[in-house]
Amino acid sequence: MDTELATPAAAVRAKAGPGSGVGRDLLRDEILVAGQWRRGTGAMIESVDPATGEVFATLTGATEQDVDLAVREGLRAVTESGWTELLPHERAAVLRRIGDAVEAHQDEIAALQTLDTGKTLGETRALAQSAAGTFRYVAAALETLEDAITPQRGSALTVSIWEPMGVVGAITPWNSPIASDAQKIAPALAAGNAVVAKPPVWAPWVTLYLARLAEQAGLPTGLLSVLPGPGRTVGEALVAHPQVSKITFTGGTSTGRHLAGVAANKLMPVTLELGGKSPTIVFDDADLTQTVAGLLYGIFSSSGQSCIAGSRIFVQRGVHDELVRRLVATTRGLRVGPGTDPRTQVAPLITHSHRDAVARMVADAVADGAEVLVGGEVPSDPALAAGAYYLPTILTGVDNAATICQEEVFGPVAVLLPFDTEEDLIAQANDTVFGLASGIWTRDHARAWRVARSIQAGTVYVNTYKQFSISTPFTARKLSGVGVEKGREGIRSYMHQKSIYVDLTGQPLPWAAEQARAVSDD
Repeated sequence: MDTELATPAAAVRAKAGPGSGVGRDLLRDEILVAGQWRRGTGAMIESVDPATGEVFATLTGATEQDVDLAVREGLRAVTESGWTELLPHERAAVLRRIGDAVEAHQDEIAALQTLDTGKTLGETRALAQSAAGTFRYVAAALETLEDAITPQRGSALTVSIWEPMGVVGAITPWNSPIASDAQKIAPALAAGNAVVAKPPVWAPWVTLYLARLAEQAGLPTGLLSVLPGPGRTVGEALVAHPQVSKITFTGGTSTGRHLAGVAANKLMPVTLELGGKSPTIVFDDADLTQTVAGLLYGIFSSSGQSCIAGSRIFVQRGVHDELVRRLVATTRGLRVGPGTDPRTQVAPLITHSHRDAVARMVADAVADGAEVLVGGEVPSDPALAAGAYYLPTILTGVDNAATICQEEVFGPVAVLLPFDTEEDLIAQANDTVFGLASGIWTRDHARAWRVARSIQAGTVYVNTYKQFSISTPFTARKLSGVGVEKGREGIRSYMHQKSIYVDLTGQPLPWAAEQARAVSDD
């Protein structure tokens, strides 16, 4: 185990000191409301280290009143701070400084996020670097966004321009907080808006830290509020607030559908990134070494707590038995342990209650006829007994209609499903209410392209999986969500489009020109 970070809470405090720019203690009981750091007045939040089950900090959350204040003051800050009047390159300069600050403090961010979520330090460092890259990309893209002079269809010059919405509510998930924060906050700010962020109660600390870095980078006061608290109070108040112009949400499908209903009553746009049950498809000509490594990364990295986790593994019968042999043997060799151990590949789940929910889904699948090929239980190692661990699990013996193949587990659980023909495969892969991602493993690129076009998903990977690019739009189908994140389109999604017609003739419109001239002559 990495002795430097063997005690995560101590590591977080140790890394925040002179030169960190945020003081010695990153775990202060303060939330950010309309530019003011203060103790909340809402529900108490206990933060638990998933690797040990120990409470490492408490935080007093926000209330509905805090939401109202943050929104009203955010709307005022948008205009009074001059943020919307800044030229794009001037707003971009602030965003670049935030990205630089995130990179400079990536060690603190990584340690804090590992403490809060249990993720491995390798992953949390990568997420911090991704967040820094997001702010920089958005800054660069903002400088190059263009309004449009559209083709004339009459005597007027026609121009299409984009303007800020006002106040955006950003509800972020617990499974990758810093990266998700950046994905929502950076483009919303770039577009000229204020942002009220509601981080998850299971992992609020990184978002609060990001807000401190943004302040020090020169973001005007009041443009960013961070309000941790339960979704049923803080989240509901944010979505329903009449002065919130857009909601962006990443989380469960049932919650997303509810938020969409509230937003519909306001005729408010939303971006929703929701659940998934992504198929990964192995054809019989695939490179099995490359495929096994990709399949395991796609489902077991992040302990399976990923919206695009490749949880349904479809295998063509000609290679089925050999692939299963390799998958099971390789899975047994994966290293389970705390996120602070640099050898760990599968870290604890976010909470013990979530771990137990994953275990129940596996138990129910077994009761329905599934066979456990590997895993399927809590690890027996006494050193892991206090943590929220669950062994990487592969199931077989069920068909695609089984509950375990249709409902999101959000844990380290994959199901193997054999198939015969391409047509049969496409029908099964698309037989789901979700449509977030898919993976294809084959040497036949024509087939890869053909199947990729046939799969109903927002993202398709060919001979790779779970790769991300902030420059590439991320979308969804069906109950996996609506709207777009990332790319230049991601910035536009936080803006209103306006058309302006400018007369070039100097002449009155002909419909009433005769009467207008007659009155003028009088």
